Amino acid sequence: MKILHLDSTHSYLYDELKELGYTNHFDFESSKEEIENKLFDYCGIIIRSRLTIDQVFLNKAINIKFIARIGSGIENIDVDFAKFKNISIISTPEGNANAVGEHAVGMLLSLMNNINKSEQEVSKGIWSRESNRGDELKNKTVGLIGYGNTGKSFSKKLSGFNVKVIFFDIKNNLDDENAESVSLKEIHKQADVISLHTSLTKESVDLINQNFINKCTKPFWLINTARGKCVNTSHLVKALKERKILGAALDVLEYEKSSFEKISNPKDNSLEFLIESDNVIITPHIAGWTKESKIELVKVAIDKIKKLE
Repeated sequence: MKILHLDSTHSYLYDELKELGYTNHFDFESSKEEIENKLFDYCGIIIRSRLTIDQVFLNKAINIKFIARIGSGIENIDVDFAKFKNISIISTPEGNANAVGEHAVGMLLSLMNNINKSEQEVSKGIWSRESNRGDELKNKTVGLIGYGNTGKSFSKKLSGFNVKVIFFDIKNNLDDENAESVSLKEIHKQADVISLHTSLTKESVDLINQNFINKCTKPFWLINTARGKCVNTSHLVKALKERKILGAALDVLEYEKSSFEKISNPKDNSLEFLIESDNVIITPHIAGWTKESKIELVKVAIDKIKKLE
């Protein structure tokens, strides 16, 4: 039983698969076409984001029983066609949910309290208190869009800040002690902070756009630790300039390559504006990228592979 690893993960995964009787093979460099030509020899694939698993790929995966995507989000896999081919799809969003929740809290506190801005000023010899007067989370309403693993992690961590947490999700019966399910209209009406925790689907692409922003009753802080394409960057820039959005904490950008390892240069100056803005924090897609989550992700994958046997 041969497993083909197309992205590097954690050695724990290799060791555990070996214990289960699998033979690990690694190919982190070959092209998609080269990979496709040798798929017949494998029963499983381990991947992160390097390649797109489309119908051409899946049609050549004649002996593949499962594809394990190490991470949250499976937008690089044609899931419906994989199911048609009787290939099990494994994803591991549980493994880095805590990391994403912690990162979102950290970014929000930094944004609302001008921590990044004031630190940069101090490093330049500027000691300015009044211009860096912050806002407290207490008594604010935080609206989450998407209430899966990362949304639940974020809301749990917010529970000690005396905030009201509401969420909108396409699934029903997700309410818990940390957050209340509401309509998207109520998010527009109530939220002081809006945080994205949705998968990348055709419905979530450009979710935060001019129309969405204009429906919001209050100016709000925006957090995106989901996917870059969920936010229309040019519309975000316009809203920041008009103070309809008070600030943005972005761990993801719509300019990211599909591997998430690099970004492309936009045709306009939107990215330059964001980088230079005092009320914008950008991190390079690292919310779920902790030392702890690296091993937790593969532990989840192993547990799910075991259940397939």
